[in-house]
Amino acid sequence: METSATSTDSCAGPRHADRRPDGQDNYTISEVAAFTGLTAHTLRWYERIGLMPHIDRSHTGQRRYSNRDLDWLDLVGKLRLTGMPVADMVRYAELVREGDHTYSDRFELLQATRRDVLDRIAELQDTLAVLDRKINFYADAGRALASERA
Repeated sequence: METSATSTDSCAGPRHADRRPDGQDNYTISEVAAFTGLTAHTLRWYERIGLMPHIDRSHTGQRRYSNRDLDWLDLVGKLRLTGMPVADMVRYAELVREGDHTYSDRFELLQATRRDVLDRIAELQDTLAVLDRKINFYADAGRALASERA
């Protein structure tokens, strides 16, 4: 793990080299939409609300995304799956842009989200147990009916 003062939290998960052409680090909005499954409208909205960092533009004004932007979008997708509110995701992005002195605030935000995820996992495990009991009941009932008919 890197610990130098120059390391920064890029807010990215592990790189996904398999989804990017070798050596490429410059993508159009339509390419990013294809990579991520997001619509161009959503990508522009993310930029407008401050969820995306500044996106470079070509000399004609077209958005040009980098691999780092793709990594960020991957993290945003994971945060969405946690159920984190968009406002909290935007706050997290703002904290990242503010710099290393916000590590404790980011830590707290992610810890709270983790607690919420664990609560949801517990609820889903309870729900799964109910489904399993019902499935077993109907499987047993089906076997009982089949043996009565035989």
